[in-house]
Amino acid sequence: MKATAHRAEHATYVHHVGIRNHELVVDETKDSGGTDEGPSPQELLAASLATCTAITMEMYAKRKGWDIGPIGVTVEFTPSERGCPTKFSLDLHLPADTTAEQRERLQVIAAKCPVHRTLEGEVMFEDRISIADAPEAPEPEHRSRRDMLRRRALSRT
Repeated sequence: MKATAHRAEHATYVHHVGIRNHELVVDETKDSGGTDEGPSPQELLAASLATCTAITMEMYAKRKGWDIGPIGVTVEFTPSERGCPTKFSLDLHLPADTTAEQRERLQVIAAKCPVHRTLEGEVMFEDRISIADAPEAPEPEHRSRRDMLRRRALSRT
């Protein structure tokens, strides 16, 4: 899986994000200095958790042959602060006619969605820098010790 963000021309925080053949616009709120042309990166994180949870529950219900009707998930997200962990609060919206057993199973399954597991698991990052539109770097000069000594001797004369 891969997502690529590119800053929009002449914009403060607006970025166009490419995912497969889809494009999203991401920005910061006006309070954060953005122009609010799209959701913020943290809002996308909450949206990823909400949609993954809803789809996971829907897939499970379908596999079980349950016609549970429309379901939804609301996620509230509080980013971590010094001494406090990141907090996600999920509210699973299920139709009134779901049974107690269905509600219990769907709640268990909701916690097994891939985004939920990713967020609660160990995460590793690998950062590297790529230089865009940079001219090719010249090949490093390889000189032998003898060459360096010869040049030093010649420079003294």
